[in-house]
Amino acid sequence: MFLGIDVGTSCVKAVVTAASGEVLAQSSADLTVSRPHLLWSEQDPAAWVDATHKAVLGLDATIRAGVEGVGLAGQMHGATLLGSDDKPLRPAILWNDGRSFAECTGLEAAEPRTREITGNIAMPGFTAPKLAWVRAHEADVFAATKTVLLPKDFVRLALTGEKASDMSDSAGTLWLDVAARDWSDDMLAATGLNRSHMPRLHEGPEVTGTLREDVARSWGMGRVPVVAGAGDNAAGALGVGVLGDGQGMLSLGTSGVIFVANAAFRPNPAQAVHAFCHALPGVWHQMSVHLSAASCIDWAAKACNVPGPAEFFALAESAGAACGPELFLPYLSGERTPHNDPHIRAAFIGLGNESTTSCLAAAVLEGVAFAHADGIDALRAAGTQIDELCVIGGGSRSAHWGRILSSVLGVRLVYLHGGEVGPALGGARLAQMAVTGASAADVCTRPPVRAVIEPDPALAAVLSPKRARFRAAYVALSAI
Repeated sequence: MFLGIDVGTSCVKAVVTAASGEVLAQSSADLTVSRPHLLWSEQDPAAWVDATHKAVLGLDATIRAGVEGVGLAGQMHGATLLGSDDKPLRPAILWNDGRSFAECTGLEAAEPRTREITGNIAMPGFTAPKLAWVRAHEADVFAATKTVLLPKDFVRLALTGEKASDMSDSAGTLWLDVAARDWSDDMLAATGLNRSHMPRLHEGPEVTGTLREDVARSWGMGRVPVVAGAGDNAAGALGVGVLGDGQGMLSLGTSGVIFVANAAFRPNPAQAVHAFCHALPGVWHQMSVHLSAASCIDWAAKACNVPGPAEFFALAESAGAACGPELFLPYLSGERTPHNDPHIRAAFIGLGNESTTSCLAAAVLEGVAFAHADGIDALRAAGTQIDELCVIGGGSRSAHWGRILSSVLGVRLVYLHGGEVGPALGGARLAQMAVTGASAADVCTRPPVRAVIEPDPALAAVLSPKRARFRAAYVALSAI
């Protein structure tokens, strides 16, 4: 059996799989996000470790005892700054933090080859601009920083005592030469750092250490190997068998991502497309990233006094797609692809006396779909052909939303059994590859298909005018 741990934004999730790939058990422990100032988003790194222990101990003891290896996945880009004692010097700055916009411009000025080296435009969400912000605004903290780790890698340090990371997660720091799959000395120097501040680099299925004796004893398992793992999106892709060139997935979690595997490095920084390493050697991937997806459902349900997401989806379905003029721009935390705009914020537009909660719910689902359509257009502009996407994440539970997304994106959506398990499943699969020596093709197979949604041309035609208004609304909203 194999344990996958996903250090997410809203929770830490633990999943145990059998050698057959079957999910045997899963457990989770909640996390909270702190927003002390406008544009800020932070978490206490110690909370990740505590939640990891809670999630793992939430699994049946008999199943825990049979675990042969551990794989880590996690939220990307988070800056965890450690001092000489390997303790955090400040709260971690998260992926959806937008404070370092000015530092992005400064970073690209300091290293004019930034986009060439990394394949990506400098964005506030990436790790390097966060360190530039700390350097400018918290000089004492920056001076005391001896190591910078990503969230899952801080958990790795607590579990194994090792400072290591994988290629897919590290590609999101803006310190990696993504084509060469190695740290870039020039990018590190642009933020006043060097290789001594960085963890060792590994490919996803490589072993990085073993569980510390006290951790293994607490969890009721042996001192099993812990593999490098992957960033959450790459791990989620492995969980649904997205390995080959052109295969893709749509992730509808807190954020929304369209992920496409590539046999070669294919950057498109001009339209804020992310081009990163995949979790397997010799494979890369592209992503369009939207900072708010299922989080819009949670926010709007709470704002509209709806009990929860299931009831919110039901309200939207009862209203029907394009039921009225209401528009929702889903930019609760700014936006990445294609706008790279940390300052834009969400808005309802076109409300009238006749607007109902059901119509607002319908507008939210449509707005997230329209944002993803902007993203898939950017991917296609990079030469990527996308005809089919596997769907994962909490948003995969709504078939009605799937019909809207499929029609707006113009792609077939494939829903898989276990698709809602998410990145932790990919972590477990990487652990299985390391322990057994099996190939990715044998381990990272696509789960059985649960449902398929084809684009509906009639629905696409109905929604097309609303999408045109949506795009105009972004331009107008960004101006103010």
